[in-house]
Amino acid sequence: MATESLPETHRALVLKSRDEPLVVEIRPLPRLTSGSAIVHNLNVKLVSYCREVWSGKRPYPFPTPMVPGGNCVARVAAVGPDATTLKKGQLVFVHNFIAGRDNPDELCLFGFTSGFSPGSNSMFENEWRDSTLAEYSRVPLENCIPLDETRLLGSPQQGGLGYTTDDLGYLQIPLVAYGGLIDIDLKPGETIVIAPATGQFGGAAVQVALAMGAGTIIAMGRNEEALKRVESLEPTRIKTLKMTGDWETELEALKAFGPIDAFFDISPPMAKDSSHYKSCISSLRRNGRASLMGGLGDLTVPAWAMVFGSLQLKAKWMYDRTDIAGFMRLVHGGLLKLGPSGGNEITGKFELEQWDEAFDMAAEKARMGQMALVIP
Repeated sequence: MATESLPETHRALVLKSRDEPLVVEIRPLPRLTSGSAIVHNLNVKLVSYCREVWSGKRPYPFPTPMVPGGNCVARVAAVGPDATTLKKGQLVFVHNFIAGRDNPDELCLFGFTSGFSPGSNSMFENEWRDSTLAEYSRVPLENCIPLDETRLLGSPQQGGLGYTTDDLGYLQIPLVAYGGLIDIDLKPGETIVIAPATGQFGGAAVQVALAMGAGTIIAMGRNEEALKRVESLEPTRIKTLKMTGDWETELEALKAFGPIDAFFDISPPMAKDSSHYKSCISSLRRNGRASLMGGLGDLTVPAWAMVFGSLQLKAKWMYDRTDIAGFMRLVHGGLLKLGPSGGNEITGKFELEQWDEAFDMAAEKARMGQMALVIP
């Protein structure tokens, strides 16, 4: 493992307490261990609600102090002695959903939450406390997903897709949506309703459903202008429907689209009483499937429609490690479009010291494809 060119120190954004402003500190470089890599972070995409999590407004468990963060695009700076294929200098997508090696049911989100069990809390606190809002990070080897630079960054004239490394920062959002869509086995040609479909994760679900070959995508939302933007991705396959707050009205409108095979939801907590759950689940054909990925708390579902329709209702937190290979095939194959051609927009790029402005931008510009990037 070559580490001669690595600096002794680096800059990191530190969350000392939920009640204090974050600060940029000069810290020793993370220590390389077996099973890990040191990566030089190129960009970190902020999720829209990151300030709510790191300020404690959303009661996610995590210890302090810590370096917050999430998924990132990075270059491998050094690898542990047990690395078999990962090489120094390689471009990687680092995803932040960490599973315990001795028990894969113990799960945490690197830089976000220590999870919901003693095992995941221990793993986060003792080994993976410091995440990616820093110049360098120590990350699990298995969380480094190799990116084909020639294919992704190369010019279209030479068989490449013409993306930039900043375009690749978007990968974390559609990966989450893919976890739910593959969990209900969305098939080419099927009809799926995605509600709501105008936010970051719901919009990404529309993008992924297109890439997976869905025949018709019914995108629901309350903002008509935002729905038009979603529809513009591919008007022949994307149809829009405004949420009314009345489930029976919505159900009648959904029936006009014919048999609906699947329903996908990744609503925020404040949407738990929304009418669309009942209307969308009730609209499914016999043996239809529904995926719930939102952080909703307790939810009332139309049991009558589920029982007599023989419906399958599945819930999913994030994705499985085995899902990543299929997702990356969509990316490298050019089926999941990134950058402006995929409806994506970089709303701002910020240095670590501009964290407060970056958090605001992430919250304010949170429609489909929009991303605020921190460039450590």
